[in-house]
Amino acid sequence: MHTNLVPTDRYKNFKLSRGLYRSNGASVLPHGINFCIYCANGTGCELVLYHLQELEPFAIIPFPEAYRVGNVYAMIVYDLDYRQIEYGFRISGNYEPAKGDIYDPTKTLLDPYAKIVSGRVKWGTMPDLENKFQYRSRITTPHFESRPNIPPKLDNNQLIIYEAHLRGFTRHPSAKCSNPGTYAGFIEKIPYLKELGINAVEFLPIFEFDESEDVISGNVRYNAKGERLLNYWGYNPVSFFAPKASYAASGKYSLQIEELKLLITELHENNIKVILDVVFNHTAEGDKTGPYISFKGIDNKAYYILGPDGDYYNFSGCGNTLNCNNPVVRLMILNCLRYWRSEFNVDGFRFDLASILGRNQDGSPMSNPPLLELLTYDPLLSNAILIAEAWDAGGLYQVGSFPSYGGRWAEWNGPFRDDIRHFLRGDMGYAKAVISRISGSEDIYPSLIYNNYSAINFVTCHDGFTMWDLFSYDEKHNEDNGWHNTDGTSDNVSWNCGVEGPTEDEEILALRRQMMRNAYALLLCSIGIPMLLAGDEFCNSQQGNNNAYCQDNDISWLNWDMLEENRAMFDYVKQLIAFRKQHPLFFKASRGTPENFPAVSFHGLTPWQFDYSYTNRVVGVLFTGKTAEQEDDFVYLAVNAHWEPYDLRLPALPKDKIWQKVVDTSQEAQAFIPEAARVEAELTNTIEPRSTLIFVGVDAANTK
Repeated sequence: MHTNLVPTDRYKNFKLSRGLYRSNGASVLPHGINFCIYCANGTGCELVLYHLQELEPFAIIPFPEAYRVGNVYAMIVYDLDYRQIEYGFRISGNYEPAKGDIYDPTKTLLDPYAKIVSGRVKWGTMPDLENKFQYRSRITTPHFESRPNIPPKLDNNQLIIYEAHLRGFTRHPSAKCSNPGTYAGFIEKIPYLKELGINAVEFLPIFEFDESEDVISGNVRYNAKGERLLNYWGYNPVSFFAPKASYAASGKYSLQIEELKLLITELHENNIKVILDVVFNHTAEGDKTGPYISFKGIDNKAYYILGPDGDYYNFSGCGNTLNCNNPVVRLMILNCLRYWRSEFNVDGFRFDLASILGRNQDGSPMSNPPLLELLTYDPLLSNAILIAEAWDAGGLYQVGSFPSYGGRWAEWNGPFRDDIRHFLRGDMGYAKAVISRISGSEDIYPSLIYNNYSAINFVTCHDGFTMWDLFSYDEKHNEDNGWHNTDGTSDNVSWNCGVEGPTEDEEILALRRQMMRNAYALLLCSIGIPMLLAGDEFCNSQQGNNNAYCQDNDISWLNWDMLEENRAMFDYVKQLIAFRKQHPLFFKASRGTPENFPAVSFHGLTPWQFDYSYTNRVVGVLFTGKTAEQEDDFVYLAVNAHWEPYDLRLPALPKDKIWQKVVDTSQEAQAFIPEAARVEAELTNTIEPRSTLIFVGVDAANTK
C-alpha cells in the first residue's frame, strides 16, 4: 500500500518525505523507514542515527517544521538498512522545571514505541559510562510464527497460576539447562511444569529494564560476598514494547522477539497460559535526580503526575508516577497491551500497583477511570485475563473496591494471604475470617458483582517470604540488600516453629513441612484462583530475605537440587493440584448441588455448629456440587490450628455415600492418601495438632 511513496526533500545525503502520522515509532516501508513521535510542548525534534554499537551518530536529521502535524512529527528516510542502525530522538524546548518542562536537546532519547532495545543484550554487564545514549531503539519487522500459536481452551475460573522469575527459574547450575536464565532455558523446564499440573505461568517483568541502573546513577552496591547488587526483579521499566534482550540466549543477535514467541508457543502447546506482570505505574527515569531515558525529554508533563512545583508525585514508591489517565499515556498503554496480545498472543496481564491506573492527573482516585474502562472494553483485549494488584505505595488500597466492571478484572486477594497466615500460626480471632477466605471471599467479592475468577488466592508471592521461610523465620533477614535490614515489610505473619532459620532439629523440620502442607491444602482447596510461587513446591528458601529484589544469586535462583531432597512435598502439591481439577466445586463449575445440601456450609467439632468465638482455632467447611456426570460431589475440609488434638465429627452424607479420607497433613510419609489405599472413614476422627484433614464422599456401592 506504500509503494507509491517517493522522496520529496533532501537533507545532506538523505532523501526524505513527510511520514505516516498514525504509525507510532519506526516502521519499515518498501523503500525507507517511517519515524513517528509525539511531542506536545517541544519546539523542535531531530532524528539521531547510529551504526550498530557505535558511540557517535553518523547522522542527525532535523524534522522539517512542515513534517509536524498537530503534536506529531513523522518523516520517511529513504534507502536505510534497518538491520544496521540504531536510532533515537533529540527534542528541544523550554527548561522550566517548576512548570514541568525539562527539555534538553543534548539528550538522545529512546523511542517509547521501540520494539527492540539494544545496549543491555548481556545480563549484568557494567555499562560504558562514556556512552551518552545507553538505551538504543532498534527497528524490526512483523514476525510470523512458523507454527500455530493457539492458546489453551481453558476457562479463567480453572486457572492454577505459577508465579515465576524468568531468569531465576533456570539460572542456578542445578537447573542443568543448556541456556540458563533465558526464554530458551525456560522451555527446557516445561515438562516439569506439566508434571506439576499448573496451567498458567505468570512471569515477573520481561519488558526491557536495566538491572544495572545503580551504575548509571553512580550508586553501585555490593553484598558481603563482593557480589554486585542488581535490579533483579525488573520493576523499573525502560521500554514497554520491547522484550528483555538479556533474557534471550539469542539476544546478542537481536532475536529476543523470536525466542520469546517460541517460549509462548511451547507453553500453549502444553496447555499452559501465559500472563505477563506489567508495570505501568512508574518508569526507570525516577525522580528529578534520575536519568533522561525517554519520557522526561519527550513530554514530562504528559507522561508523569507532577505537583504544583513540578516535582514528581511518588505513588509508586519508585520516584515517579506514570500519568496513566492522560489521553496520550492512556493510548500508549492500550497500544502496548494490544501489541503483546496480538503479536505474542499472551493470554493476560497482571498489573503491578494497579490502583495507580485509576488515579487522575492530579493524583486523586477516580470512580470510573478512563484507562481501566478502555482496557475493559477494548475488542482486542476482550478475552484477555486482567489481574489487578489493587493497591499502591501511596496508601490507596482497593481490594474489593477496585473498578472491576462486573468482575471483568480479577484481584490479588491480599486478605486471603493475611488471614490464612494468621489462622495457621494459631492467632486467635481468625476462624470467621478464614472460612470466608476458603469459601470464596464473598464478603470481598460478592457473586452478584464479581465473576468466578475475581479472587486470586495466594499465601506467598515474589514479594515476601517463600513458603519454607514463612515457617522458618520470625523476622526478615535482608542484611544482604545493603539497607541494614530496613527494607521489606516487618509484618510477615510468619512463625519459625521454634528456631530462627536453618536447624538440624528433625522435630522442628517436620513441623515446618507440616505447616507447609496445611497452607497448600487451604490454598488449593479454596474457592478462587490459586497462585503458587515458583520453587515453593520443593521448599525453596531465600534465607529469610523477604525483599530479594536485588539478589541475582543463590538467594533468588531456584536450587533444583532441593527438588530431589523434598520430592515428597512436590508430590503432595502435584496430588493436590490434580485433586482440585477433579472437583469443579472449587472453581464454581458444578452443575447444581445435591438435594438438601448448600454449596458451602461451615462446621465445628460438631457438624453444622460452627464456633464463632474469638478463641476458636478449628474450622470445617463442606463443599458440595455435581460433577459433569451429574454425580453428587462432597468434599469436607477441616483445619486445626491449635497445638492440641480434637475429636472431629463429620457431617452425615446421603445413605448411598460414605466418607473417605484423602489428606491428613499430620502424616509425613503419606499426607495425600492414594485412591487405592482409601477406606471408609469413621464419623468421628482425631484431628491432630496443627493439621488439616480432607475427606471426599464416594458411592458406597463402588467401594470395597
